[in-house]
Amino acid sequence: MPPARVRPRGATALLLAVAAVVGISAGTAVGYGVQTGRDPEPLPALSQSGLAYPAKPLPAGERPVALPAAEDRGVRTNGDLRKLLVAKPAGARNAPADWIDDNWAGLAPYAEQFEGADAALFDLLQKEVRRIAAAAWVKGNRGYDVNLLQFRSSRGATETAESVHEFLAGAEQDDTGLPGDAVAGSGNGFYYLLKPEREPGDKPVYQARAVFQRGDIVADLSIWDTSPISKKDIRMLAERQLERL
Repeated sequence: MPPARVRPRGATALLLAVAAVVGISAGTAVGYGVQTGRDPEPLPALSQSGLAYPAKPLPAGERPVALPAAEDRGVRTNGDLRKLLVAKPAGARNAPADWIDDNWAGLAPYAEQFEGADAALFDLLQKEVRRIAAAAWVKGNRGYDVNLLQFRSSRGATETAESVHEFLAGAEQDDTGLPGDAVAGSGNGFYYLLKPEREPGDKPVYQARAVFQRGDIVADLSIWDTSPISKKDIRMLAERQLERL
């Protein structure tokens, strides 16, 4: 019997669908509503009469030393994003996933997996997502989804991650997962244990989820299982992914 494999309507789906509802509907509508109720205000005067640049390049001995490649995040994140995906857990194997091709998730196919696909796609385009590196694995009855969404700016990544956290903090979680635990060292990452999905005649499907943002990248990780998932499992997966970013 193949392992249980559930594509989320409430996991990675929320990364897009919730961002569309919360980010666009709430943020944009409220923002424009506030602006239209205000009288125009003149812009303040510039604090500088002109921008100051050196008249000529600094001597070679006075130029700042460039970061070595190992310490420059830009070198890593502007390269092959797939190389930053966390390594698969021991004993896991690649899972059939028609939304993933060579560890890349296409924008439209990725969005089409979710409820509100049109809104999800629109939100990704508006926030200027560049690319999505993804992996899906199975180990016994446990499934893993890992997605790295890279945006053209850290602002798009930040807004997306915040929208997801806002939803998950108020979502139905089990008694040990409220209201989310911080991913150590991430600054803004949290991991969650959600209430299992139950269908008549089927085993419950448990879900753990972690989301954090680092620069222009949002990392979204989910674990699915027919048995309860420990906080330690999702926390360690998130910490291992964080180390690669």
